[in-house]
Amino acid sequence: MAPSRPSLLLLLSVSLLAAARLAAATDHIVGAHLGWNPNINYSDWANNQTFYVNDLISFRYQKNTYRVFEVNQTGYDNCTTDSAVGNWSSGKDFILLDEPKRYYFICPGFCFNGMKVSVVVHPLPSPPGSHNASLSEHSKIHGSGAAASLLGGGGFLGSLAATAAAISAAWIGI
Repeated sequence: MAPSRPSLLLLLSVSLLAAARLAAATDHIVGAHLGWNPNINYSDWANNQTFYVNDLISFRYQKNTYRVFEVNQTGYDNCTTDSAVGNWSSGKDFILLDEPKRYYFICPGFCFNGMKVSVVVHPLPSPPGSHNASLSEHSKIHGSGAAASLLGGGGFLGSLAATAAAISAAWIGI
């Protein structure tokens, strides 16, 4: 049995909004123009950043000299890789921050020279107005422009939401 139009509509809308959230993610380059190197205060750098779920943290460094390990707080505090949950060595690593939590990264052998960084990742903020009505209910009541108003009305997310809502409204005959 084929899925109903409302089911397909919901799937399409959710997929488009998820893609929009990923497209809006920020790539945080550790150390900015200084990269991932010894004797840099990465705490200062991290404290001037705001990280959200689905952002990327990127490490740029000399391949074959440095590495990146994701560790727990004990590994971070003691500069050990015993608790490593991931490691990278390409020299240009892009790491997805997919959970709201504190992440810890170190470079073994250089950690005591400052090559460690800890970042706090926050949940994605709710779209403006999302507490008033769900996207689909708001669209049914107010038409296809409602999705854009729920998502702030402008920019990429607003345009994508308006397009998804217009397709949805046309498809189900609102």
